[in-house]
Amino acid sequence: MASAVMPTYTRAPIVFTHGKGCELFARDGRRYLDFAAGIAVCALGHAHPGLVAALAEQAGRLWHCSNLFEIEGQERLAARLAELSFGDVVFFGNSGAEANECAIKLARRHHAAAGRAERWRILGFEGSFHGRTLATLAAAGNPRNLQNFGPVVPGFEQAPFGDLDAVAARLGPETAAILVEPIQGDGGIRVAPPGFLAGLRALADRAGILLIFDEIQSGIARSGTLFAHAHDGVAPDVMTLAKGLGGGFPVGACVATHHAAAGMTGGSHASTFGGNPLAMAVANAVLDVVAQPAFLARVARAAARLGAGLDRLVAAHPGVFEARRGRGLMAGLRCRADSGEVAGRLRDAGLLVAPAQDRVVRFLPALVVDDAQIDEALAIVDAVARRNADRAA
Repeated sequence: MASAVMPTYTRAPIVFTHGKGCELFARDGRRYLDFAAGIAVCALGHAHPGLVAALAEQAGRLWHCSNLFEIEGQERLAARLAELSFGDVVFFGNSGAEANECAIKLARRHHAAAGRAERWRILGFEGSFHGRTLATLAAAGNPRNLQNFGPVVPGFEQAPFGDLDAVAARLGPETAAILVEPIQGDGGIRVAPPGFLAGLRALADRAGILLIFDEIQSGIARSGTLFAHAHDGVAPDVMTLAKGLGGGFPVGACVATHHAAAGMTGGSHASTFGGNPLAMAVANAVLDVVAQPAFLARVARAAARLGAGLDRLVAAHPGVFEARRGRGLMAGLRCRADSGEVAGRLRDAGLLVAPAQDRVVRFLPALVVDDAQIDEALAIVDAVARRNADRAA
């Protein structure tokens, strides 16, 4: 019998029934080591007791009341995110795409409210990914994802990632903002080159436009710092978050300065489910863990172990892997074969990873991954590479 689920996904024939930490268990009883974490979503792993307790406690009190009223969890989470970042105010949605939609609308309203309605265009970057709505697809400009959806939403263009001269050449009197991932995720775990984010900050300031960092995949301690842009010592005007912020529960956030958000007044933007009490309870529980200095130091140690191991694999299997990329626990191996094929072989061997563009497989384990699990993952990759060396796995 054919599935009634709309066939928009190419899915592996595996049904997972439960998980614990960095492990997932399938309906047939097989155990998998999960180094995809729902594509960098399950920041604290599966069934983390703190998140389970927070969700269960909130579920017994209140699920939903709508944004027609003040929501206590929103007030707390927004204040914490502002305190931990450059920001002053936060809008909550349910996903990364919604967070980016808010950022796009905010950028246009920012200029319109100041009498500069002609500034409405957003400059993004080749290889980026910002979501699956029509506007966020246009912001990324990937022809593969835009195909057959009709005219592309106007107001977006892309420059080569890392090329400041190209950015400067594309800025004009209609530009409202620059939108960039400090580390491109779907684009192939490409870290912004040294000085690039600082250069974008300088260009944005000179042009009088906003700088938006999409930290949906790289944020919430994934890079080893709470937000990836901290590595470069550069603050944006707007930052979008999702994925790890909810630890597996749907939540997105758009963080902004008062100056950037000046146009976002009553009725300018809204979400029925955004910032609901359940999501806020879980996200606050995630921050309780990941914002601790000791936890961030633990992530850095795990990242160093994983990175060193991946470097050894590149050296040991030059016919299979070309290079290691990434920062923190957002790592990738550039393969000589299609990344989807490599991810499939690793899955068959019991290791889950996430394929990306540019022939890269992503290693995105939960931030609670331990040394033994890192070593086990590396051993699986090594074994698979040895078996497939003749096919350039």
